[in-house]
Amino acid sequence: YEKYHKILADTFPKLNIFFDNYGHTDNAENHHRTLQIVNTLIDNGHIYAKEIETPFCDTCGRSQPDRFVRGECPYCGKDARGDECDQGCGRYIEPGLILNPRCAVCYNPTRPITRKHQFLKLSAFEEFIGDFLKNVDGTKNARNFALGWVKEGLRDWCITRDLDWGIKFPGDDSLVLYVWVDAPIGYMSSTEQWAKTIGKPKEWEKFWKPGDGRLVHYIGLDIVQHHCIFWPAMLKGSDYNLPFAIVASGMVKIEGHNFSRGRGYVVWVQEDYLDRGLDPDYLRYYIASYTSQTKDLDFSWDAFADKVNNELVATLGNFLYRAIHFTHKNFGEVPEGKLDSKLKKELETAITTITAAVNEYELKKVADEILRIAAVGNEYFQSQQPWKLIKEDKEKTGEVLFNALALSKALAIFIEPFLPSAAETIWAQLGNEAATIHESLLDDALNPPEVGTKITKPKPVISKIDEDLLAELKQIISDRVAAASAAQSGEVELKLAPIKDTISFDDFQKVDLRAGKILTCEKVPKKDRLLLLEVDIGTETRTIVTGLADQYKPEELTGMTALFLVNLEPKKIGGIESHGMIIAIEKGDEPGRWLPVKVDGVPPGSKAA
Repeated sequence: YEKYHKILADTFPKLNIFFDNYGHTDNAENHHRTLQIVNTLIDNGHIYAKEIETPFCDTCGRSQPDRFVRGECPYCGKDARGDECDQGCGRYIEPGLILNPRCAVCYNPTRPITRKHQFLKLSAFEEFIGDFLKNVDGTKNARNFALGWVKEGLRDWCITRDLDWGIKFPGDDSLVLYVWVDAPIGYMSSTEQWAKTIGKPKEWEKFWKPGDGRLVHYIGLDIVQHHCIFWPAMLKGSDYNLPFAIVASGMVKIEGHNFSRGRGYVVWVQEDYLDRGLDPDYLRYYIASYTSQTKDLDFSWDAFADKVNNELVATLGNFLYRAIHFTHKNFGEVPEGKLDSKLKKELETAITTITAAVNEYELKKVADEILRIAAVGNEYFQSQQPWKLIKEDKEKTGEVLFNALALSKALAIFIEPFLPSAAETIWAQLGNEAATIHESLLDDALNPPEVGTKITKPKPVISKIDEDLLAELKQIISDRVAAASAAQSGEVELKLAPIKDTISFDDFQKVDLRAGKILTCEKVPKKDRLLLLEVDIGTETRTIVTGLADQYKPEELTGMTALFLVNLEPKKIGGIESHGMIIAIEKGDEPGRWLPVKVDGVPPGSKAA
């Protein structure tokens, strides 16, 4: 998780997305708050133990939690994860319900075994959840989906899993809490962290203890059940504040497939977008403005380019550049003028429309209104023809440009949430300190710029998407989706390494491969890819360094018996002398993915031949 948390923490600022606190769930605050809530639920009689059937993988030799199992969704028949139909209906799947289960690690079928787990009495909250959903604010899709499940009758929820990592269930260290128990509690613990950083450690209670605090959850449609049913029940059962609103977005798709990093249906923000020099503002605008909050967005580079070229450049950018450029060229400052009554009414209408759209959680309506005002600006500028008027009446021209700049200022304020970098640039061109745009309020759009303010020489703030770049981006996605679809259908083109040169039998005889049990495993400080292993090879314990840190957590390798090359000449790796090498196989259908050769059931030191 640390790897991906770092990637996200590094990427969000590049997209001009900033948080008051960006935490994760594996921290002291979340462990403490999770255990406090679970213990309260236990004390209030909401949790009980029950034996159920769970998947066991004979090949891996362990019970597999549902995230390590794949099969067919019992509701829609699509290929699904053990706990969620991620490519079909999006429903939560209780442990043991998935059809034709197979291990996601070794791909072999699993078999059911009986195991005691812990359950939340969700059925006891059915009436409460129904009433909550009828009154909660947010989007209709979240309410309607969840109410449909309530009408079917809520079943008690298994809240524990068989895993080596996670928050231990109180009183039973053999079980950990399901990730969707502690994950939403992370909202609460992150607020606690924020409160500490501002020096007011009790400030979090304003939001989470019963009172006037308003909690608004923005989620994807695939986790409606978790936020509309499980989470409110947990909060109610432990005496915390309930969400004021739950806003569920449609799914982001690519050529009809739900985005999925694991399956390969994905567009990478860094590699595909930022590394090619594309402006973060464009992506923000495309996603926010393309469709209604509740509808799916089928990602398309053509649609992206159309948004940039025909809306941002041709409508918005065109007006802003013309207004500021003509003023700078002919006046150099904000000229004398008075806000035209018709334009003022247009801005008042825009503020009303934008406010209503935000309260309806519909960002597309905000974007549509921004474009409408930009079109009003273009029409006004074109109808007044200042390039002709300047030759006849400079004072009248100044009044026209005063109004054009008033619209430009309003547009800078309107676009700031979508296009923060462009808004800063426009704000600076209008003679302001760039960063102060972020302090502006919506009603400030009615206040024209101050007469006499110096106008800086403008430059276009938005550029068209290059046709060659567009073609390249489309080809990359087309190839990626084709490869992902082939992998899902089993028609994978294997990228296998060539066979190496022949060696003699005597050379082979020199190789000593033995089973080794990994006693301990830890990360090598300041080396992102290296793990330090202490390995029992039967005759002694060896220190071995391996480059698998980007693929395995230390706890995933600890206790594993794997195949090792034990007569390799010692070599310093990352400043540590390594006395051997773990044997791993690179997956032919997933280059760069290495799987240690496990040899369970044999004692350390057993020789391979």
